[in-house]
Amino acid sequence: MMNTDNTTREAEWRKALRDAMSAKERTAIGRAEMPMLDAGERIHSNAEVNQGLSAEAARREATRCLDCPDPQCVTGCPVGIDIPGFIKNIQRGDDAAASAVLRATSALPAVCGRVCPQEKQCESRCIYNKMKKEPVAIGWLERYASDATAGAAGGEEKPEPNGKKVAVVGSGPAGLSFAGDMARRGYEVTIYEALHEIGGVLKYGIPEFRLPNSVVDNELRALERLGVKFCPDTVVGKTLGYDDLVAEGYAGIFVASGAGLPRFMNIPGENLINILSSNEYLTRINLMHAGTAGYATPAPRGKRVAVIGGGNTAMDSVRTALRMGAEKAFLVYRRSEAEMPARREEVLHARQEGVEFMTLCNPIEYIGDERGRVTTMRVQRMELGEPDASGRRSPVAIPGAVEDIAVDVVIVSVGVSPNPLIPNSISGLDVTNRGTIAVNDDLQSSIPTIWAGGDIVRGGATVILAMGDGRKAAATMHATLSAAK
Repeated sequence: MMNTDNTTREAEWRKALRDAMSAKERTAIGRAEMPMLDAGERIHSNAEVNQGLSAEAARREATRCLDCPDPQCVTGCPVGIDIPGFIKNIQRGDDAAASAVLRATSALPAVCGRVCPQEKQCESRCIYNKMKKEPVAIGWLERYASDATAGAAGGEEKPEPNGKKVAVVGSGPAGLSFAGDMARRGYEVTIYEALHEIGGVLKYGIPEFRLPNSVVDNELRALERLGVKFCPDTVVGKTLGYDDLVAEGYAGIFVASGAGLPRFMNIPGENLINILSSNEYLTRINLMHAGTAGYATPAPRGKRVAVIGGGNTAMDSVRTALRMGAEKAFLVYRRSEAEMPARREEVLHARQEGVEFMTLCNPIEYIGDERGRVTTMRVQRMELGEPDASGRRSPVAIPGAVEDIAVDVVIVSVGVSPNPLIPNSISGLDVTNRGTIAVNDDLQSSIPTIWAGGDIVRGGATVILAMGDGRKAAATMHATLSAAK
């Protein structure tokens, strides 16, 4: 049962924890190590690679936290989690209280603890970095607290209804975060999802070995307990229009339809058989169970698989290819490994599993056989030149350094564009030249009843940034609807 005493930093139990050990003693404790499945074993299954911290390891890691008076880790979190608050509850052995602190601001803590780039966000602000020490493992502790209380009876009580209905288009992280915050405020929330399963990119885009579907389902059940309703197989803009939502009496609509439109490189041979986007590849396997006994969903299997890109989706794709039976899996990236946007943990796991990294390489052409199937990837060797607008050094072709690589499957993971369905189906909805929905600082669109967030506004971002948009949209929509009484 969760303790109900004061959970602020000045609570007596927090003071006692700080007084029990000096900062010098805390900083002398080494960072926890995450238990992992053996690489040789895991590439033959979809079992989750990271196995989670034990209670003992979590308490020890939580003890490292200095409970700073001005915790910069919180400012690094897009949803503003009270990070020291949940960590100190783990240290004192109250996992339920730790989970409650997390869920006060995050609808998906078990998800974020697994897939968020903490090293670029909360952990990058940890004071340990200034000491040239490994930061507190905030993400692993978030996962621990969420898993330790998963499926527990009780939890948040369904709030009293305020008599207003809101709709959400898309059940990815932005939509789920928005839904949780609005449900807590007493709104009747309905989420419309085009696919047959709820979860958006959490289900179709992230493999089981990194984010098990059972974890996502647990988070969805928590939202259901708050009263959130889910309507799968509903394509807003096709099977259900904006006018239909208005007629249903929704006071506000939050569009979180994501960025599911894949990009390609538009190079010769890209239309050959067995060249496909990472979106299609991962969706066929993660959501439609290609490769699983009892399912007839087709997906290309190759002996020599090349994945083009350097982000987390590229890592997911190349590691999935190994699990689908590839003998050689190449990651082809035009910059160096230092510029790779993928999480360090994903790069490490890929290396452990035998992925071959072809950095400073850029495909320039694909060659096929008489049946139209890809057989060869022609790559241009690159070197790094001056930094581009993003600050990363631009890759420059090395004259004459061209090489042919034998491949039989190519998965292109060079980015995505916003889903055009909603922008194209609602008259009067302003859209940017990138195809994203235009919003103001409050995430409100040109149509006063429509807010938008996540990839449909950003054009492609992380789970936690999308969740931050969901929280912000919920706050501003609530303020607007409350003022309209």
